[in-house]
Amino acid sequence: MSNSRKEFHTPDLFGAPPETEQPTENRALSPQVNAHPALSDTDALLALCERWVARGWLKDLDRALVRFLAVEAPDASPLLLLAAALASHQLGRGHVCLDLNATLSAPDFALSLPPEGDDLTDPPPLPSEVLATLTLAKWQTALHHPVLTSEGPGNTPLVVANAATQHGEGSHTTRLYLRRYWQYEQTLHQEIANRLATSHDSERLPYGESADSQRLLKQALDTLFTPTDTLDWQKAACALAARSRFGVITGGPGTGKTTTVVRLLALLQTLQLAQAPSQPLRIRLAAPTGKAAARLNESIAGQVNNLPIAQLETLLNEQFEERLNAASASAIAIPTEVTTLHRLLGARADTRHFRHNADNPLALDVLVVDEASMVDIEMMTAVLSALPAQAQLILLGDKDQLASVEAGAVLGDLCRRADAAHYTQETAQWIEHATGQPLPPEYLDPHGQPLDQAITMLRVSHRFNAQSGIGQLAQAINQPGHVQSEREKQQAVHSVLRHGYPDLHHLVLGRHSGHADEDSELDKLVTSGSPGGFLNNGEGRTNHKGELIAPPTGYRHYLQVLKQRRPQGLSFEENTNTYHHWASEVLNAYSHFQLLCALRKGPWGVEGLNLRIAKTLRREKLLLGSDHTLENGWFEGRPVMVTQNDYGLKLMNGDIGITMAVPDPRAPGRTLLRVAFPSTSAANDSENPIHWVLPSRLHAVETVFAMTVHKSQGSEFQHTALLLPQTPNPILTRELVYTGITRARDWLTLVEVKRGVLNEAVTREVMRVSGMGCI
Repeated sequence: MSNSRKEFHTPDLFGAPPETEQPTENRALSPQVNAHPALSDTDALLALCERWVARGWLKDLDRALVRFLAVEAPDASPLLLLAAALASHQLGRGHVCLDLNATLSAPDFALSLPPEGDDLTDPPPLPSEVLATLTLAKWQTALHHPVLTSEGPGNTPLVVANAATQHGEGSHTTRLYLRRYWQYEQTLHQEIANRLATSHDSERLPYGESADSQRLLKQALDTLFTPTDTLDWQKAACALAARSRFGVITGGPGTGKTTTVVRLLALLQTLQLAQAPSQPLRIRLAAPTGKAAARLNESIAGQVNNLPIAQLETLLNEQFEERLNAASASAIAIPTEVTTLHRLLGARADTRHFRHNADNPLALDVLVVDEASMVDIEMMTAVLSALPAQAQLILLGDKDQLASVEAGAVLGDLCRRADAAHYTQETAQWIEHATGQPLPPEYLDPHGQPLDQAITMLRVSHRFNAQSGIGQLAQAINQPGHVQSEREKQQAVHSVLRHGYPDLHHLVLGRHSGHADEDSELDKLVTSGSPGGFLNNGEGRTNHKGELIAPPTGYRHYLQVLKQRRPQGLSFEENTNTYHHWASEVLNAYSHFQLLCALRKGPWGVEGLNLRIAKTLRREKLLLGSDHTLENGWFEGRPVMVTQNDYGLKLMNGDIGITMAVPDPRAPGRTLLRVAFPSTSAANDSENPIHWVLPSRLHAVETVFAMTVHKSQGSEFQHTALLLPQTPNPILTRELVYTGITRARDWLTLVEVKRGVLNEAVTREVMRVSGMGCI
């Protein structure tokens, strides 16, 4: 039996509640422990909220909610008002609701209070102190109020969900929602369930179930995929998605998610043209951020060029010659343009609403959403609500990556059972008939749920093989807690680190002092990439194609490219193509190395590391600027990330640009700073691959010499350095470490400020609280 820690207990997505501790009902209270006055007195509760807000433990919005509810219902129990404040607080931490069980079992940990960076000097009462005498039964009773709460539909601001009513007697899980988020869950449940229920309705899919259609499905799959001796999971994914209006394709880095979806789209288009030659599918591709969209745009274009379009068209003409007489020779068309979800839905400035919704659905037949792990519950609800009833939705993503920054972990919830597949015999027969390969028996389950039949997990990595330390480390870290004990996982991880893989460097800082400013190893890493930490200094490695891999680098590389490739004596306005090319080279060079960290605050968070790295690069004469400029101003070479969508500048959250000096047309011999961003349409617009922006117009950006792992999602860097801080932190989880190391394409440096923190991180699993029940 595993003893791996989890951040939260949460109801199983498919209906089976986890075993939860109930210490709050049975614990023996010490006679000298007095109940905190905030549990019984509203004024005391409001005073406590004031102290927590002043300390930064709660948001102003959390306090405002409590005050509003207290005015609307003066007779409301302080316990209900406290639960409402904490439910609002949990939304800011990514949880859809407040789980009373988890909160009472480990209050400080469940609520992540005190927050990261608090030094606990003269702190206000901790949640564990406030809740020390509270029992679950008493808190549950206090949640009932006719004006403020209900257990389902209505107009109360809060919704109480008791697991006993959903999962049967014996379960004591109780969740408190802000109504809007309860409604998001209900909408997702209904939309997905509706699509799964009609997956086998031939009139609602772009192909029939006739013998001809079944034969075409198999022949098209054989055309798209080369024969294999064992089940090709990519091929199986296409077969499953072709019969469902809702499909999920998940898998780790390099498992071929993009390759699979491009072939799936070709398959769907072929099946559609067999039924309606003059009506090809309207297909749209989207991703949650501009960065993810640009990356998918680039990879999709290359994959589409490799499709056997001519063979598919020949197959169509052979099978359905009479129907295809009116079809053009290029009928099997796959789009390559990728947009952000905000742009797809038509975001309305300064509102949470979109132009496309249930009343004004999107004009499409198939929607593919990449990097779906980054999509929060509000956005996923908006997407499903805006889909036409007969459209197909295909979600792509890595279920084991960190969930979205906003509330919800929709992809993770949907894919919670994906490892074991749980396919029914009917699904197994479908896969075998379509692919020609039987399903391995370990993936069969006679009790598989409808959602299980719509999910495929790709299980073979084409990027990381048995000789890749990055791949082996990702596999060791990603083993779920129920498979092995904490000690077994830690041993497996360190076995990989000690093995001597050529692409992996394990660096432990602070062996003597532990202070950031006194350790030079990190300075060497961010400057040069510390190639000496890799086998043969990183020289002589080749990839799976036999191509030579460039040795690991640090930030010196892109700064040297910036200076050495700078156009000389050319005006900016009259030589835009030359400056575009220069900026493209610099941006490409910047992607060769990235330092990732877990925290935002402190010497080992982005706030402390960004200034430290800038000073280090200045000391190496790679940057210029005073301490004040490096910390708060603009300087050439500054890499920045956009933190808010800016539709006026056509920049999206997550876009990265480099600050560069170009000739000032108003003052010959002088320069001005502009920030170069890759154009979102760069893959299709060779004339304007770079979007130049004046720094004064950028109001929501941050320096990214150091980037949080959350912000790195959807990115890939040739050399990634993942830094784990000096002390354990609730933020440090298996998912965070896995996400960080899998941002590396060729080289990974795993940095521990103090030995042992990695052991803590890999055995702590994130479980976001939600009520995504049986679908």
